Amino acid sequence: MTLVQMHFRSTSTNTVPRTVADAMDPAGPQVWDTMTVEVALSVMAAARTGHLVVCDEDGQYTDLVTQARLSAVRDGFGYTDRLRLRDISDNDGPFASPLTTVAEAEHVMRHRRLGALPVVDEHGNALGVVALSR
Repeated sequence: MTLVQMHFRSTSTNTVPRTVADAMDPAGPQVWDTMTVEVALSVMAAARTGHLVVCDEDGQYTDLVTQARLSAVRDGFGYTDRLRLRDISDNDGPFASPLTTVAEAEHVMRHRRLGALPVVDEHGNALGVVALSR
């Protein structure tokens, strides 16, 4: 996983950059990494959300999966109904600290073409998700 946390340098001492903690939405549905792709897609549809926060057996954040990514996996070669989220996990995906500025998070999301970026505390708990405005 890649932590997105840069240091903000301002020419003015009176400006305080807005952080992702100020702009994030609740983490939304959190699921275990042992859940199958098919069940995850069903949970996503029922929750009417475009992403799920994936956690390990200790409840620590491991991944953020999107409907598009899960659909691509399901439609891909070698898919079986036993494929679990941990089998497709992208542990190298970026996440933000609550202290990351909104501008820094937006830059990372645009550069990596991400629609959402999870916000994770120092203990690995998912606090929320910051998304690009459309």
